[in-house]
Amino acid sequence: MSEPHDKPPRVELADEAVHWDLGSSLSYGEYLQLEKLLAAQRPASSQHNEMVFILVHQVSELWMRLMLHELTAALECVRRDDLDPALKMLARISRTQTQLLTVWDVLSTLTPFEYSAFRNELGRSSGFQSVQYRLLEFLFGNKNAAMIEVHKRDARAYELLSRALAEPSLYDEVLRLLSRRGYGIPESYLSRDFSEPYQANKQVAGAWLGVYHNADQAWDLYELAERLVDLDYNFQLWRYHHLKTVERIIGYKPGTGGTAGVSYLAKALELKFFPELWQIRTSM
Repeated sequence: MSEPHDKPPRVELADEAVHWDLGSSLSYGEYLQLEKLLAAQRPASSQHNEMVFILVHQVSELWMRLMLHELTAALECVRRDDLDPALKMLARISRTQTQLLTVWDVLSTLTPFEYSAFRNELGRSSGFQSVQYRLLEFLFGNKNAAMIEVHKRDARAYELLSRALAEPSLYDEVLRLLSRRGYGIPESYLSRDFSEPYQANKQVAGAWLGVYHNADQAWDLYELAERLVDLDYNFQLWRYHHLKTVERIIGYKPGTGGTAGVSYLAKALELKFFPELWQIRTSM
């Protein structure tokens, strides 16, 4: 005589007050505008693997959208010396950066053969032209006026980037905050041409050393410094993963945007947004 089979587990809904009839309320899909979002994947070829390429880049742009949302708000908080919410926002950006890192793991599943099957369909389009990425770099402090020229065909993007190029970055505003708190920041750094690349300064490094040596009295500035290091560190990891993924998929071919590809990406590996915060580590 055979033993009765156990019934498979099932989630019972009888005691749940599920809203089966939404009435006039927004649905999940309507609230998130999923119809538009999920219709935005339009491969230019018939190649199965192109969907991976499109989705990885779209997801990256969505995460960058969140980073910009948090960064612009954090910048305003720093301007008015309201660091508690700024620290939370910067921490969220750091968590978001870890999500951006993981997308390279997905993209790296593309083999050179699979990518080459649809690469020509990209034409000259390239991540080099990402408005959001360039805006993030400008807001963090990596200013380069030449970078906005590729956006001239898009008047709105060009104006947005031109404004960000000329305005103080997050780091510029942090240095102004240090000055207001009594730390010795050169006047030339407080009212400089903010469209020019930032140059590390010994006096600024000394100010940061003062913050670290007096962390008990300036704990919020100490925490701010470490959050900035987190952001810089994660950006460096992102650049490295980007380089290795490109190397894995296309080797040393030029990029679709016209750069030299891997050798161009390698130039950015030593870039630091907040150089003095790295320099002083040797002095502590």
